[in-house]
Amino acid sequence: NNSSLAVMPCCYDGLSAKLVEAAGFKLTFMSGFAVSAAYGLPDTGLLSVTEMAYQANMICNALRYIPCIGDGDTGYGNVANVKRTVRQYINAGLSGIMIEDQVSPKRCGHTKGKQVVGREEACARIRAAVDARQEGGEDLVILARTDARGPLGLEEALERCRLFRALGADWTFLEAPLSLQEMARACREVGGPKMANMLGSGLTPLQAPEALRALGFSVAAYPLVLLTASCKAMQDSLEGLAKGSEGPEQLSFELLQDLVGFTEYYREMDRYGLQ
Repeated sequence: NNSSLAVMPCCYDGLSAKLVEAAGFKLTFMSGFAVSAAYGLPDTGLLSVTEMAYQANMICNALRYIPCIGDGDTGYGNVANVKRTVRQYINAGLSGIMIEDQVSPKRCGHTKGKQVVGREEACARIRAAVDARQEGGEDLVILARTDARGPLGLEEALERCRLFRALGADWTFLEAPLSLQEMARACREVGGPKMANMLGSGLTPLQAPEALRALGFSVAAYPLVLLTASCKAMQDSLEGLAKGSEGPEQLSFELLQDLVGFTEYYREMDRYGLQ
């Protein structure tokens, strides 16, 4: 819906997904960067589609009411791999998939050294994803991403987004625009819903949700808010333990039990007269 904007915090495991849902957000996104980090790895194409699909299944099983879109990276190979990735993500329970045009192995869009495939191959990936959705008869959002802004310039990135829309992509995502003017052009010159990526200390200017909506974006992704916050909290707690204390204020054990599902578990046991 181009007249409104959905704020989309990104998750990386079952607990982070449950927290997004409990906070009242309407959707979430499985971040490739954050999932890689959860494996103790950088986002440089080291994880396989099997590992990502496994994580997606964990996330979707943790959610009750809201949809999750999954980072499908480059599709993990050629167009046949793209179609297989779409099917695996559907089977995991995801409601959408993002496919991008970087060369493999890909990397975070705000780090150095990224390159993109040619326009023909980029379009073939999106066509394959759209075909896989149609062949399976699934209601799946196809989010088409281009990283062409860095290596090839803004004009090529805009043209790729337009081509992706013409091929059947539902949303487009022009990664790492460098100014508000570039963000406005992406919204003005490409049809359909557009996603903005709000990464602290990244290449794109951070904007409040209302400002993004005014520019014309439909979705604002916050890929690392939960990951960076949790890492900071863990570092502070470990520093406190090393100094002989528990560090900053902790969640109560009672609240933690509720967050991970003990309250619901006990309710189910009581329902059936079990302890």
